Amino acid sequence: MEYTKLGNTGMDVSRICLGCMSFGSADSGFHKWTLGEEDSRVIVKRALDLGINFFDTANCYSYGSSEEILGRAIKDYANRDEVVVATKVFIPMREGRNGGGLSRKHIMAEIDHSLKRLGMDYVDLYIIHRWDYSTPIEETMEALHDIVKAGKARYIGASAMFAWQFAKAQFTAQMHGWTKFISMQNHYNLIYREEEREMIPLCEDMKVASTPYSPLASGRLSRGANADTARSKNDPIQSVKYGTTEAEDQIIIDRVAEIAEKRGITRTQTALAWLLHKPAVASPVIGATKLAHLDDSAGAVGVVLSPEEMQFLEEAYVPHRITGAIVPDSIKIHGVQV
Repeated sequence: MEYTKLGNTGMDVSRICLGCMSFGSADSGFHKWTLGEEDSRVIVKRALDLGINFFDTANCYSYGSSEEILGRAIKDYANRDEVVVATKVFIPMREGRNGGGLSRKHIMAEIDHSLKRLGMDYVDLYIIHRWDYSTPIEETMEALHDIVKAGKARYIGASAMFAWQFAKAQFTAQMHGWTKFISMQNHYNLIYREEEREMIPLCEDMKVASTPYSPLASGRLSRGANADTARSKNDPIQSVKYGTTEAEDQIIIDRVAEIAEKRGITRTQTALAWLLHKPAVASPVIGATKLAHLDDSAGAVGVVLSPEEMQFLEEAYVPHRITGAIVPDSIKIHGVQV
């Protein structure tokens, strides 16, 4: 495993981050394809054995049970001081006027709920899951700053928003002397590159780490077009992200397969290697429901693509509809905006 600093900090993270959305009760009402605790613990243990020290979850993943499972596994298998644990806040956790968002009230309540579920005194990275149009950014940034100063989070990060929003948040924090974001978890992969227009250059300029989610485009970049998985059969969000550009995307997917075959590596390793060549990208967040998924992803670290291979993978890209960043009145707990 290789390691890198997370943004403009001294904290080292593995070049692969294990995303924990696949952990939790399938009966929670969140996702039907998640793994139970026994299977999830096997995945966490294997990740640690591979040298992965960066784990990403969220309060909303299986409505808390992902945090619970990850926390117990870290306690049993790892040195807490050596692992980097991230969780998130924003998505509604309950019905009611104050059940979600980025108000001071919700943030202060949810960090305590997350820490209790994780069984930890602090998280290393506390991430706002989306942009909150209903709360002044000053309120959000001061609340996050207070959480850091209270020792409940070491750093803060953001996820899936427009570049102007991220710039506004960073400026607000700087203007008031508050804690600034060190990372951006954005939707970024070979068949969704809209982030290259503004967000990626902004992250490079601000020395903010990009930790892309969906780096394999929900598996489209790692397997054949007709391959079915438990997730592909039960995850309608995939079609929202990529369903309208399947023909155009298939050209790129075929090129990934072509390079993988020529190099004697897997499609997963090819697609992740492309991301790891991008200067702003620190650690793609990969999901895993099988040990083989982890081994495959870890194998991408150290794969060197030539400039010609990079161009071959990139040149067929066509613009896509924006997904990830939300617009007012479109928030759903786990509907199409993810």
